[in-house]
This record gives sequence, structure tokens and C-alpha cells, in this order.
Amino acid sequence: MTRRILAALPFVALSIAACAGPGPGLTGNDTGGIIPWSPENQAIARDWAADHCAQYRKYARITSVHRQYGDYIAFECRFRPR
Repeated sequence: MTRRILAALPFVALSIAACAGPGPGLTGNDTGGIIPWSPENQAIARDWAADHCAQYRKYARITSVHRQYGDYIAFECRFRPR
């Protein structure tokens, strides 16, 4: 019985981690993402977004910036630069 529980623990841990939500840095996928707002992050957000979207052979476009701690800088990844 103990072996079964120990064998199931990694799967339980992974499923809990998958529901954790946005992390401390950039969170996104092939359609875009978010970056937690701070003055430091805002200064480099375009570069972060561009590097992220380049993984999918796309261009980054910042869609919103909410200049308040606890809010986010949102971006989308597009096939065309404009």
C-alpha cells in the first residue's frame, strides 16, 4: 500500500503545480502571454516578449500595460510584425 502511495506522489505534485497559475516571470504560450508589471519589467518587456514569440517564429506585440503592482503587461504573438 505504501509503495502505491509513493508511486502516485509525483503525479499528484505535477497536477498541483500545473494549476498554480502565473509564475514570477513571463507566462505564455504560442498565442501570447503576460509579464508581471514593475518598472524594471516594463523596461525589458518588449525584449522578453520578442524572445518568447521568436520560439514560435512569430512577432510580439504589446497589447496592454497596467502600471500597478499586481497587474500585468500583456502581449500577443503574431505571424506578421504589424
